[in-house]
Amino acid sequence: MNSFLKMQVAEDFSKARIKAVFSRIQHFMHLDRDRLLSFNTVKEILKPKNQSYKGMQVIPISLIVGSEGRYRDFNKYFLPNSDHLRSRWERVDEAHHRSIILPPIQLYEIGGVYFVRDGNHRVSVAKTQGMESIDAEVTSLSSEIRISPDMTVDELRDALLQKEKETFYEETKFGELTGCYDMDFSAPGRYDVIYNHILVHKYYLNQKVTGEIPFSDALVSWYNNVYEPIVQIIKEERLYTHFQGRSPSDLYVWIVKYWDMLKKKHGKYSLSDAARDFAGRYGRRKDFFADLFKRFFKKQ
Repeated sequence: MNSFLKMQVAEDFSKARIKAVFSRIQHFMHLDRDRLLSFNTVKEILKPKNQSYKGMQVIPISLIVGSEGRYRDFNKYFLPNSDHLRSRWERVDEAHHRSIILPPIQLYEIGGVYFVRDGNHRVSVAKTQGMESIDAEVTSLSSEIRISPDMTVDELRDALLQKEKETFYEETKFGELTGCYDMDFSAPGRYDVIYNHILVHKYYLNQKVTGEIPFSDALVSWYNNVYEPIVQIIKEERLYTHFQGRSPSDLYVWIVKYWDMLKKKHGKYSLSDAARDFAGRYGRRKDFFADLFKRFFKKQ
């Protein structure tokens, strides 16, 4: 490398690092907006059911929002977060200045945006040099959620929760049947749990009658005789005030798990008694949150 080019790529990296520092300062109140998304985190949230190979494509760099393994090395704008990236970054930048064609990068696509599987430094240099697109080998993963390029992990989780709620309410007519539109959860997958609770309730109702009880009737019975009484206890005891960021519906699910534990330990045990026992045991303790999760619940 001649001395001029050596100075040029060194200057390019230094400018990129300075921009990264200023970006971090600019977002110091909301650092999640400066972070590159982790592909594995996004995949864990969305749980795609299948993937397919899409082959070679020309991808807009503005739609590359995360990385599989190097999401800590670069910020949201693929600016380098550390000086230890200098050597490799400058080699890629040198190739750019010499107009050397590098191999295509490898990307995952999910929800309409892309995550780097291989080629993070190439994306960083390309974006720093003002390129608008890049050649990539793409593997696509299924998702019903569309991801916007500026979305954070929390916003993605909220979008998934909203989608799950809309699907549950639409498929079960839950709001129309119960008049309840505020069954909200803080973690994905809980509406499937509620659906299974209703099916179990339907099963026990069917044991007492001839013929098949309609799902809608079982849903209303479950809501009136199981869910609503427990939620009322949760509200009366103000349990939700001790669980920051958790809803009464979250606590209902936890209490049912607690009830199941009590049944295994003591035999016959009513759900309402389990709810009151839960309230008495955890409702007024300052340290119950950590103890509760340690003893009774697996991390969701």
